[in-house]
Amino acid sequence: MTLTLPPKVTDRAFARLAEINEDAAEAKALRVAVEGGGCSGFQYDIRLDDPGEDDLVLEKDGQKVLVDSVSLPFLTNAVIDFADELIGARFVVENPNATSSCGCGTSFSI
Repeated sequence: MTLTLPPKVTDRAFARLAEINEDAAEAKALRVAVEGGGCSGFQYDIRLDDPGEDDLVLEKDGQKVLVDSVSLPFLTNAVIDFADELIGARFVVENPNATSSCGCGTSFSI
């Protein structure tokens, strides 16, 4: 029997979400979803959203990251992080389930 673990969210990702929500009139959660498409077959949809009924909610210090039930199997054991690099700042997913990914990191295959 294989143990599957939900995705993890780094402290840096929660901190950046808190910064975003600090200036917002209404705090939103960060949704990380997987959709068909992109140059490698699947792509990440990362956006601010409200929780839904079938969402896994990962929470720290009042900040929430959401993963819907359809995306969850694709994100097993993944790490959701925030990267601030020369090419830009963005939320990123380190996904051990991906067998390949595109150069920009938003598209992957399993």
